[in-house]
Amino acid sequence: MSTGSRSSSPSAASSSAAIPASSTITPPKVTFPVSPIPPNPLGEGRSIRNAAALIIGDEILNGKTLDRNSHCFAQYCFEHGIDLKRIEVIADDESEIIEASRRLVERYDFVITSGGIGPTHDDITYESLAKAFNQKLVHHDETIRRMKELNKNRKWIGTQNAEQRAATNRMALFPENAEVIFVGEDIWVPVVRLEGKLCIFPGIPALFQKMLHSLTPFIPLPPAHERPLRIQIFTERPESMIAPYLTALQERLKPHGIQVGSYPVLYKGVFVSLIGRDLNPNTDLQKAGGKIWLAEVAKEVEEEIGGKVTSEEEVAAQKRDSAPLEATPSTAKDAETAENTSAPTEKAKF
Repeated sequence: MSTGSRSSSPSAASSSAAIPASSTITPPKVTFPVSPIPPNPLGEGRSIRNAAALIIGDEILNGKTLDRNSHCFAQYCFEHGIDLKRIEVIADDESEIIEASRRLVERYDFVITSGGIGPTHDDITYESLAKAFNQKLVHHDETIRRMKELNKNRKWIGTQNAEQRAATNRMALFPENAEVIFVGEDIWVPVVRLEGKLCIFPGIPALFQKMLHSLTPFIPLPPAHERPLRIQIFTERPESMIAPYLTALQERLKPHGIQVGSYPVLYKGVFVSLIGRDLNPNTDLQKAGGKIWLAEVAKEVEEEIGGKVTSEEEVAAQKRDSAPLEATPSTAKDAETAENTSAPTEKAKF
């Protein structure tokens, strides 16, 4: 198992994931070395082109917990020019984890898992992935040391019996040949990588997001100039009125690598999305094969559908304002249930 250090530790969010809710002691401020940047696992000069996400957890499938991590990962991939091809949600089931992880690693450059790495009996992600890639499990001493350092001032730590200590140390029981990458100075839990492609993350959304973004310098992302642009145009016209034009537009733009999407907002109108990779202003158009400027297409769309280019903030505001219309509780009991279950995010398993 490979590991490194450049400056990392567990965050308060990550350390509290395995700590009883009744504990009120503020963890000490500790910083640890972050791992050095590893060699490019895809080969020198190559970058990640496509990706897949494997969301693991019975609590997702039975509706107890809302999956926010796949959405976070989709945004991350888009922002960095990675073509996210697949998102799968599976149960805490060894055979399913083995089958899905092998298949996705075979097909995609970058695969992430989320969930199932905590201390309890149903946290079987590390164990299942070790079997998937024919490795045995071994305790990672540096991860255990960081856990202990973060938890040493907590009241409960001195009351643990042998079984409870073993459960805690399960969170540092990794596949033997895995890379162990400490990505943040205040995060004790590492990103564990297998086969140079599969990165294992916790299920807690706040921690997942922080670790994903902290992983950025450690992976071979596409160059900035290859990342896509998205322009959105909003119109109050019904979707059926603009559908024929959009169909013809997509046929015309497909050879230029531009995607056209249509997304209605209930009782308000439609967002038309244009996604493509625009040309550098200094690019010679002849050398570029006469590719179309995304901004010029947006101007045409504005005129044809009677719309207006909108910012990401305006898009979010429109969708937020429409949410009560789309999800208004029909009874007082429904309203109470919605209130009690509106924030399942932090209940997600480690």
